[in-house]
Amino acid sequence: MLTPVLLSGGVGSRLWPVSRELHPKQFLALAGELTMLQQTLKRTGDLESSPPIVVCNEEHRFMVAEQLRQVGITASALLLEPEGRNTAPAVALAALQEFARDPEAVLLVLPADHLIRDTAAFAAAVTRALPLARAGRLMTFGVVPSAPETGYGYVRCGAALGDELFELESFVEKPDTATAQSYLDSGSYLWNSGMFLLRAATYLEQLGEFQPEMLAACRRAMSAATADMDFIRPDAEAFRACPADSIDYAVMEHTAQGGVVALDCGWSDVGAWSALWDVGTRDPEGNVCQGDVMLDNCRDSYFRSESRLVAATGVADLVVVETADAILVADRNQVQDVKRIVNRLKQEHRPEVALHSRVYRPWGSYESLVTAERFQVKRIIVNPGQTLSLQMHHHRAEHWIVVHGTAEVTCEDKVFMLAEDESTYIPLGHKHRLANPGRIPLELIEVQSGTYLGEDDIVRFEDVYGRNTPNTSATEKTQ
Repeated sequence: MLTPVLLSGGVGSRLWPVSRELHPKQFLALAGELTMLQQTLKRTGDLESSPPIVVCNEEHRFMVAEQLRQVGITASALLLEPEGRNTAPAVALAALQEFARDPEAVLLVLPADHLIRDTAAFAAAVTRALPLARAGRLMTFGVVPSAPETGYGYVRCGAALGDELFELESFVEKPDTATAQSYLDSGSYLWNSGMFLLRAATYLEQLGEFQPEMLAACRRAMSAATADMDFIRPDAEAFRACPADSIDYAVMEHTAQGGVVALDCGWSDVGAWSALWDVGTRDPEGNVCQGDVMLDNCRDSYFRSESRLVAATGVADLVVVETADAILVADRNQVQDVKRIVNRLKQEHRPEVALHSRVYRPWGSYESLVTAERFQVKRIIVNPGQTLSLQMHHHRAEHWIVVHGTAEVTCEDKVFMLAEDESTYIPLGHKHRLANPGRIPLELIEVQSGTYLGEDDIVRFEDVYGRNTPNTSATEKTQ
């Protein structure tokens, strides 16, 4: 059977400030109503395939599970990388998982954050390449170039193996403009998409030949893996000993069994804000607008508003992106440099690099509305049927006011219900829990007061999401 493998470990730093480390671009609806992850899942629906495997990191696991639930897809495995080691080990974990179930399995390896507008053409390319993959070819998808793009790597095609199917001659790094034009003129080069079709057994065999240390570390990690709810956790110590490398460098550049399938499907890796301008619907002046935007005498620009009105006059070739806590203004032709801003935010330990003002949790989300000395106001949304941990705080008390839905409140030995417009007080040091027993989202306003309001002031006693395990990360020790 064909098994989709979605790689969901990226952070999408060039799409800051919308994409953040703890809520990156694959979980965002950037080009349509569905998120990038959900679109990737949906496009495999035209193929006869097994349930997908998703490889993600620890901190994104509940977002992955929730987004699968929203589109009615159940994964065969949710593999949690203890640490990012690039794509070659990630694919090895999935290959080991699926090979144990089906030694003849063929993996369709897809980054979870790419855009494909012609899904029928994509499905047709997979179908064309599948016989070669089953025969032992490691197939990569080469996108038919529409321009001399310098932001992508390329693959050079060798001898023809069939209709739009070729031997893999070589991988080529990102070229300069003149070289990219020569690639386009030759007709022998395609964009390197980072998507693959390969037998699990063949990939593991080739990885063992060219990267034996990597394969051995992945085998050790999977042999000692543990199950946690719907998640599979490879052994952390074994996996951290694994060399980090991409599948291109680790295997594809060395193998004699590589192949290429040409793909013309409106593909984009959405690697920068300019890509969303490229694929967006433009007004007569060439502007793409998302959200509450008002323009006067502007052209060839991308404007995105997430929380308030964005107005502009007399500008051209700009990218303007507004979120609740940050605004980006950039030259549309230099948006790749946004990564330098992200690096500075990291160096200065700014929270905007990792978190939005709205923070997602497995039970729902919370959003900081007002923060000042000794008090903070939050908007909290608890999804139907979800429950926060039983917890306490050493330095703050909390007032809860229900504005929508019904809350079940535990405070010490009392359990009671709150309806809309009702409130309660949680004294400092009291064990408490909040739950939504209803069928609609619970929304409440929380007013915190105390000497310290940091998210790390929490002692967790019980948690249905397993966040009080030794594997719990520092960023999850909140709410």
